[in-house]
Amino acid sequence: MSTHIAHLNEPARVHLDDLDRKLINRLQDGLPVVSKPYAAVADELGIGEELLLERLQWLLKMRILTRFGPMFDIAQMGGAFCLCAMSVPEKRYDEVTEQVNALSEVAHNYARDHELNMWFVLATETPEEIEACGKRIEELTGIPVRLFPKEREFFIEFKVPA
Repeated sequence: MSTHIAHLNEPARVHLDDLDRKLINRLQDGLPVVSKPYAAVADELGIGEELLLERLQWLLKMRILTRFGPMFDIAQMGGAFCLCAMSVPEKRYDEVTEQVNALSEVAHNYARDHELNMWFVLATETPEEIEACGKRIEELTGIPVRLFPKEREFFIEFKVPA
């Protein structure tokens, strides 16, 4: 399992104690594949499972963690991801957003203050489908789609001093 730390425009000041810090760091190393993974991690940290789950919920509620869940290697399963960008005229932005987001292959669509003002990720069952999906978006919108396939993968952790 992996955690993703929030990057908010105006983050609230929240005090993390040693347990919060240890929990954040430990959860980035994955959960054990056992019948009670949270209990196993709680045991490692010297606390009860109920306290671990309460702290995890608090970290999510306070938006210290924005998501907590599995990360799958889609390429290992035969699929593909691709970062894509488009230059969408401002007057058509909402229309094109609806067209692009209507496709099941589209995830993580973001507006950017740049010539390439729409960025999104395509996720397909096979690598060959990426280009076809990009072409389908071009046909739907009349706007070229730039594909930025992954050349290297980076894993960035956010470990906090405990």
